[in-house]
Amino acid sequence: MLNISEILTKHRKEIIKNDFEYDLNNEEVYKQHSALICKIAQNYLNRENRKLIIDDNNKNVFRFLTYYFNGCRMCETIFENENYSLNKNILLIGAPGTGKTFIMQVFSDYLNLTKNHLYFKNISVTQMLNTQRLDGNINKYTYNEKASGNFEGNPYHFCLHDIGIERKVKQQSFGTDLQNVIDDFLFARYEIYQQQGIRYHLTSNLSVEEFEKYYQDRLLDRFKYFNVLVLDGESKRI
Repeated sequence: MLNISEILTKHRKEIIKNDFEYDLNNEEVYKQHSALICKIAQNYLNRENRKLIIDDNNKNVFRFLTYYFNGCRMCETIFENENYSLNKNILLIGAPGTGKTFIMQVFSDYLNLTKNHLYFKNISVTQMLNTQRLDGNINKYTYNEKASGNFEGNPYHFCLHDIGIERKVKQQSFGTDLQNVIDDFLFARYEIYQQQGIRYHLTSNLSVEEFEKYYQDRLLDRFKYFNVLVLDGESKRI
């Protein structure tokens, strides 16, 4: 029996204009990618002596993201009556402990392993604030001009975790308002997404109703460009 690596190589297709290498419309290919994702997830959980649980609360989220990150329009059919699209970013919401950050970390590793051009880096709101303290700005997470050496910048795909904490708890540190830092990030990344197609994903403990309460006017309008995925269920933390 072929191992996962051999299966992926066997079903690798010519890179076409959308830059995706694998055809997940092929059910066999999908199953092999899904198995790889589960293996990566279990490797994380082995550190805590836990087993990966795929249930009614998260199975469609895993399935959606597997198709989505491989440019397969099958993702748009998984959730009925939702206006989901391959061209939108990901906003993963749910109660603390339901696995939002964990899932995005797993998919980041998966995309890196499969050399997917949508590979993204992860950072938390707290880490971003620390960068603001040290550097006086968060440019490395937006236009990243210093790394490019020119005004065009070198932004990369990105996932910011725990957005919304700045709305629920007002935090002041070294004169820096965390809410302003996050707002600057959201405005900049929206502009980058519109101009260059570079994606930015988010996770949050806020509900849809809380997003409408805490983010208003121009910011709330930006969330129309996200596939809002909800993780239900109880905390999976020990």
